[in-house]
Amino acid sequence: MKYTSGLLCIFIFCTACNEQNETSLQKDSTNSETNFSGEWKSKESISMGGNIVCLYGEGDRMRSKTMKIAEQADFLTTEVSNPSPGAALATSQEKLAFDGKESEINYGPERGKKFTVKLSADGKTMTVNSVVHLMTAVPFSINTKKQQFVYVTEVWKLSNDGKTISVQANAKTTSFDEERSWKTVFDKVR
Repeated sequence: MKYTSGLLCIFIFCTACNEQNETSLQKDSTNSETNFSGEWKSKESISMGGNIVCLYGEGDRMRSKTMKIAEQADFLTTEVSNPSPGAALATSQEKLAFDGKESEINYGPERGKKFTVKLSADGKTMTVNSVVHLMTAVPFSINTKKQQFVYVTEVWKLSNDGKTISVQANAKTTSFDEERSWKTVFDKVR
């Protein structure tokens, strides 16, 4: 009798553990199905909504209407085609690491950007804070340029069904005392 009740306890314990593991696996598979990975398309680029397209290099993700995103555990990569008319067919990649550490991209001696990225605990909201720097012409002055900084915050929100990404962007520049705010929506095409 003691032997049978011991086996019954082991069977119940193993069944409970198995159910718990299946529940964990279901949660993990649900999360992996609703992440930022995929091919995405919008009516306009993120930067066009705020009309700050001139700040970014030709291969920057901010200038593209389409993105291919691959999400990993600690980062995601975006791959975009060069959107400039007449430009050679080329793609560029940007790595967005979720660790909150600063990354930098240089477009040349007078332009570039520094940025940090954070992902929410549920994996559905990503915040990108960027400082874009460039040299701009001084009005009414011949061949004189000054450094300009543009502070951009993008909040990417993945829909619950994983079919759209809405990007709420805000930008403020050191040249003008004006803040711009706009929203861009990307639809999943694959």
